[in-house]
Formats: sequence, structure tokens, C-alpha cells
Amino acid sequence: MELKQLRYFVAVAEELHFGRAARRLFISQPALSFDIRKFEEQLGVQLLERTNKAVALTNAGYVLLEEARRLLEQADEVRRIAARSAHGLAGRLRIGFVNSMLYRGLPEAVRRFEADHPAVEVVLREMNTIEQVHALQRLQIDLGFAHWGRFPAEVQSKPLFSEPFLCCLPAGHRFARRKRIELATLAREPFILFPRSVSPHYHDQIIATCVEAGFSPQIRHEARLWQTVVTMVEFGMGIALVPAALGNMAGERAVFRPLASNPYESQVLRLLRTGETNAIVQGFSEYLAVQGSGG
Repeated sequence: MELKQLRYFVAVAEELHFGRAARRLFISQPALSFDIRKFEEQLGVQLLERTNKAVALTNAGYVLLEEARRLLEQADEVRRIAARSAHGLAGRLRIGFVNSMLYRGLPEAVRRFEADHPAVEVVLREMNTIEQVHALQRLQIDLGFAHWGRFPAEVQSKPLFSEPFLCCLPAGHRFARRKRIELATLAREPFILFPRSVSPHYHDQIIATCVEAGFSPQIRHEARLWQTVVTMVEFGMGIALVPAALGNMAGERAVFRPLASNPYESQVLRLLRTGETNAIVQGFSEYLAVQGSGG
């Protein structure tokens, strides 16, 4: 069975006249009659009752007409999706992201992108930087947003935006009312930090920031997620240095204060497979870049 045969049959079934159906299809009437006969033979059923004066549908013809219309509509939709996909307007986009991207405009960018491209399905997968690199290599994600790292040749990184670190303190801390924090004054404070195995870059960067201020931080507790770090600060379990985007989490039990001296910044990188040409991937990156620059 071919789509052409279904179209020919639908035209005759709707017109109930071979001449009009042939003109509608821009073919000759004898050719149309021959193709319909051949179609009936292939199916092994009679679809049309023919007389010298009229054409009518058999019961099998009525049943097939509805199915034929449905199949033709689906075929047209497949063609439309394929055409849109060629221009980056349809398909599936799998995005890897580090946890802090939830506070850097990622949810808003996804909503805006999906609103503008309803035929694109966006799938988010939380991963650390190393996991994203492996997922890109294995074709498990199409795009990643991560932090600094050493990337293999098949993964391309591009800085998206950067931001300073803030000091996250319990709301009742003696320094909570200060407008800026001299990091050296926190030398005896218990710190909450990622294990180095989870995020080597952030771990080393925060240690280096403290060393620049003249001390090595006392790491009392470790947590894998930024939300957990902030929650532990809220419970008075220590203090933390966090990217400025985490200030969007501010509640009543924690405060975020800028540092008087801030030698390092938190940087967000866009990760792609080297040579990536998918227009969907490129298009989404632009949405997040606009969101990030605005925040």
C-alpha cells in the first residue's frame, strides 16, 4: 500500500465521481480508474460500487475512508516535523546541567524556548561536570552547562557568564548585618563545602580564595548540592562561599553578603560536542545567554 493509492482513493470517495477526482488530482481519468482497481485487487475487497450514472462507497470503502484520512494526516505531520527539524524547529534537546543552573536562569530559558518552539521537547538531566563530559561523548545529552574542567578534544567549552562568590551566613551570625565581609575575619569559622571528588574546580577555587585572605578554611561539613549547603548554613552548622546566583535562594534564616576582596569568580561554561551543527542546540544556548546576561 502506498500513500499515493490512499490519496487517489480519498479523492474518489469524496467526489464520488472519477472525472472530478481526476481533475482534482491532475491526472487522467483512465489512469485513476486503473489505479483504484489495482488498489482494490491488492486489498482483496471492493471499495466502490460503480454504475454508468454514479459511484458509491461499499461498507469496506466507508471504513477505509476514515482510516485513509487519518493516515494521510499523520504522513503530512511527519513531513512538517522533518522540514522543521531541518531548520532547528522540531526535535528533542537533552540538556545536562549542574545544580546551580537552577538559579542562573535555566528554568526560565527552558520555558521561553519551549513557548517559542512548541515542537521541541526539552529534557533536563542534573549532572556534575565530569558526568556531562562523559554523556556528551556517549551521545546521551546534546548540550551541557557546567564549570571549569579539563575537556577532551571531542568536547568544546565556551564561557557563558561569570559571577562573584558571596558569603552565606546564618541570619543570626554576628557578621550578618555587615554590608561586606572581610574574608580573613572568618578564619576560625566552620566552613561547609563540596567534597573535592564532586567538584574539584569549586573546591580548589574556594580553598584558594581563603588562602589569598591568609588562612586555610576549617571544613567542618561537606555536601553535594548547593541547596544542601545553604540549608546547612540556615541551620547554623557553618558558613559557606557560594556563587552569587545562590543569593536568589535567600530566605529568613540565611543571608548572602559580598566579599570585600574577591579574587576569583564562578564561571559557567556551555559544553557541546566539537563540530556540533544542530540548530536546536545553538538556538537554546542563545536563550540562556540572554537570560544570564540579564541576571
